[in-house]
Amino acid sequence: MPRGGERLGVSAFPEAPPEIGGKPPRSRRPFVILVGLIALPLVVIDQLSKIYVASHMALFESIPIVPNWFDITYTQNPGAAFSMFVNLPPLMLCALSSLAIIVLMVLLIRAEEITLTSFAMALILGGAAGNLIDRALRNGHVIDFIRVHYYDLNYPIFNIADSAITIGVSLIVVSSLFGKKDIQS
Repeated sequence: MPRGGERLGVSAFPEAPPEIGGKPPRSRRPFVILVGLIALPLVVIDQLSKIYVASHMALFESIPIVPNWFDITYTQNPGAAFSMFVNLPPLMLCALSSLAIIVLMVLLIRAEEITLTSFAMALILGGAAGNLIDRALRNGHVIDFIRVHYYDLNYPIFNIADSAITIGVSLIVVSSLFGKKDIQS
């Protein structure tokens, strides 16, 4: 007599679905790795760093780490990465971030393998999600705290999410310039 509700000849653990169009079923492993090991940890680190700065520093307080080069300076940014688009309404920035997250998720789901470009997209996804969480929780503002400067010459204050977005975009540019080209025959 069959056990566990099995019918004769039918396994409780069915095999993978048949191949469609001669292609094996797509693996979700790259998506799980890129989101689970890159994007989500990035969001957690970004949010924890922002919570720490906001709870231990006064707004506009600055702590020199490397004098005249690098400080931790607590600010709130109403714009996008590196204070761009400050004049856009917060709802517009939230909508753009949400759209970017959706597009990146679709692209990562469709990734068949982990490449430099898919890794870069996971970084951008984590950064966009981290800043979107900030906007949602902080009335349209994002906490920035990394200040790189040379005496009074300042680079815009940024955060870990901004760094991830910048590194991701840079990697995509590098990949498009120096990656191997697909030649169609």
